[in-house]
Amino acid sequence: MKIETQCLHEGYTPKNGEPRVMPIVQSTTYVYDSTDAVAAVFDDPTKSLIYSRFENPTTDAVEKKIAALEGGVAAMCTSSGQAASLCSILNICQAGDSFIASSSIYGGTVNLFSVTLKKLGIECIYVDCDADAETLQKAFKPNTKLIFGETIANPAITVLDIETWAKVAHENGVPLIVDNTFATPYLCRPIEWGADIVIHSTSKYMDGHAVQVGGVIVDSGKFDWTSGKFPCMTEPDESYHGVVYTRDYAFAPYIVKARMQLMRDFGCYPAANSSFLLNLGLETLAVRMDRYCENAIKVAKYIESTGMTNSIAYPGLESDKYHELAKKYLPRGTSGVISFSIKGGRDAAVKFMDSLKLASNEVHVADIRTCVLHPASATHRQLTDEQLVAAGIDGGLIRFSVGLENVEDILEDVKRGFEAVK
Repeated sequence: MKIETQCLHEGYTPKNGEPRVMPIVQSTTYVYDSTDAVAAVFDDPTKSLIYSRFENPTTDAVEKKIAALEGGVAAMCTSSGQAASLCSILNICQAGDSFIASSSIYGGTVNLFSVTLKKLGIECIYVDCDADAETLQKAFKPNTKLIFGETIANPAITVLDIETWAKVAHENGVPLIVDNTFATPYLCRPIEWGADIVIHSTSKYMDGHAVQVGGVIVDSGKFDWTSGKFPCMTEPDESYHGVVYTRDYAFAPYIVKARMQLMRDFGCYPAANSSFLLNLGLETLAVRMDRYCENAIKVAKYIESTGMTNSIAYPGLESDKYHELAKKYLPRGTSGVISFSIKGGRDAAVKFMDSLKLASNEVHVADIRTCVLHPASATHRQLTDEQLVAAGIDGGLIRFSVGLENVEDILEDVKRGFEAVK
């Protein structure tokens, strides 16, 4: 099934007399005929629904759709992209473990990895996103449990060499987790290039309309957890009736464990109404992504032509250092997000942004509406100067998220911003 059709139909197929639109099951609870029936579901939660802290029929349909779009075997939605990042790590790491991450990942994720997980006794080892196999290998420790990167980094707009990172991960017996938020499965399917787990902030392009926050984790079902590095997968889980995930749920042990342990304890599951809205966004994903890419390349070329920037990052440009990688991993386009460093630094960036009329100055990205952000003042404000440099951020950096408006109107707004800076 082509991805355009999957966006519309996968996950919910109405039968005779059922509504064409996926229904909202607005309920926390599910009724059983007997005590034994309830007990049986607690023994094996994959057989039915227990409680909406674990799973909901509306969300389940969306999870199936996203798993199909990414080419995975199962998915678990979360209440935010940050919750997806957190659960993806905690599912296989515990105090005393380490993991490797690209240094150019989203600033909020850097804080999660460097501060919060550090408090839990989990070390994050940062490596340059352009690291070759040898450099990646040197970062490994005996307690390293995974590698983490972003297909298109936010806001550095670097492109991850997924195949190389996956190869090194697998040579060391650990999985590669890829945040595919900016690319979406329409532009790139990391599992096809060797990724084992894919996550998203669904608040961005998947939703598209900025109406609800959410995240998702997708299990490829391909990683071998039985190497001995992951006893949490291969030894009995005493918190859940002695279940052995690789034995009892061999089709998707990672995602089942995440649901039965982490979702049970953290309860970071989305509401049914949020999943309904997410599904509406997914139904137009293919059409929207084409328009984002079409508009963004025109805007990027104009910004590059002004001569008023120190640098511009958009892999669709032939001059971009990631253009060749983008042709490999992102042949349909490189999303609608452009980062550029304006000459004049922070003051010029603020003047440019405050002069815009069409673009909204907001803490969001990947919306149907054009929006703009100054990362050093907002999303990455908590990072040190050294971390800002590693993430490719300076005071003049502007993240410009091209929307679906007429591209001539967007260009007129960009020109207005540059005129204000002259």
